[in-house]
Amino acid sequence: MARIRIPSTIVILFVMVQTGFLLFMYTRHSNFIPQSEEKPPQVHILILSSWRSGSSFVGQLFSQHPNVFYLMEPAWHVWVTMYHNSVKVLHMAVRDLVRSVFLCDMSVFDAYMPWKRNLSDLFQWAVSRALCSAPACDSFQRTDITSEMACKTLCGRYPFSKVEEACKTYSHVVIKEVRFFDLKVLYPLLTDPSLNLKIIHLVRDPRAVVKSREQSVKALARDNGIVLSTNGTKVEDSKYEVMQEICRSHVQIYETAALKPPNFLKDRYLMIRFEDLVRDPLSEISEMYKFADLSLTPTLKSWIYNITHGQGPGKKKEAFRITSRDAVSVSQAWRNVLSFQKIKKIQEVCKGAINMLGYQLLDSEKEQRDLSLDLVLPRRQNQFSWSSFNPKH
Repeated sequence: MARIRIPSTIVILFVMVQTGFLLFMYTRHSNFIPQSEEKPPQVHILILSSWRSGSSFVGQLFSQHPNVFYLMEPAWHVWVTMYHNSVKVLHMAVRDLVRSVFLCDMSVFDAYMPWKRNLSDLFQWAVSRALCSAPACDSFQRTDITSEMACKTLCGRYPFSKVEEACKTYSHVVIKEVRFFDLKVLYPLLTDPSLNLKIIHLVRDPRAVVKSREQSVKALARDNGIVLSTNGTKVEDSKYEVMQEICRSHVQIYETAALKPPNFLKDRYLMIRFEDLVRDPLSEISEMYKFADLSLTPTLKSWIYNITHGQGPGKKKEAFRITSRDAVSVSQAWRNVLSFQKIKKIQEVCKGAINMLGYQLLDSEKEQRDLSLDLVLPRRQNQFSWSSFNPKH
């Protein structure tokens, strides 16, 4: 049989051409990989507020969004477990828990819930749409508007591991917390390269907050004790000492963020007043969504309208539930309920916060009852210094 001799130079050339062709095809294939496979970094949003300031409502505005994994006050577990300590002592533990949740590492709860657990062991789990829909629970779709009662009925027995599994599938992780009293405690999170953190600071007229707190005296007694460092003793805030600390914290947070912010806080802080939110919901919510890199869907627009245009201010037993109410009426209810003597006392302990956050002080009961007198002033950069803030005078 005759053999065909192929010069070595041709063999080498063939191998080079073949190699080049394979490299070309690989590069071409790589360029056509869908961009969705390159998962962008998650956005982390902390809704920072205080008790009875409308923060549960704002939390729901994010929770019902199909791109958001939301948890309401996970630091409740820290305070319940370590209630003999003060706010300052607990700040570090709360911060560590919040960081872990943002990173979808739910093993942090092992310290506070050591037993084998289900979704229902997590504080206020059922107000999170993400925990009521796939992959956490198969009963609802991500685009559904979920209700707390339906979720409790259908999803409570799913394993706790579903919390972490679900968290990792969302583009946004949102946490609502009322247990931070100092913005500087959050600096390590704001400078953490593994986080993409933005802060929405929700405030409300302190006089309205007091009216709402009076509907929830027993529920707030343990938290009051921690705020006032009573070593585990429950306290009713009859002297407004807790309100004084709450007002002081809002002043500190706003002053630090708005008047002399560190460079790393630029474009990562947004202050929202509850009163502005209920007067013009879609405008304010659109601003929050833009800040958080989210879009307002038609389904959410419809739900927001219905939830803010109910009948009346809501019942006392609904104090911790999100139900359809006349939101503007809710924001003004304190003017018809509180005595002027109470209002004067609240104004004494929270004068600095009332002025700084843009609310009008009342000088008489006549002004209080005159609902045509608008006590919510236009937003402005208020001039303020700590030396001018002395709630005892």
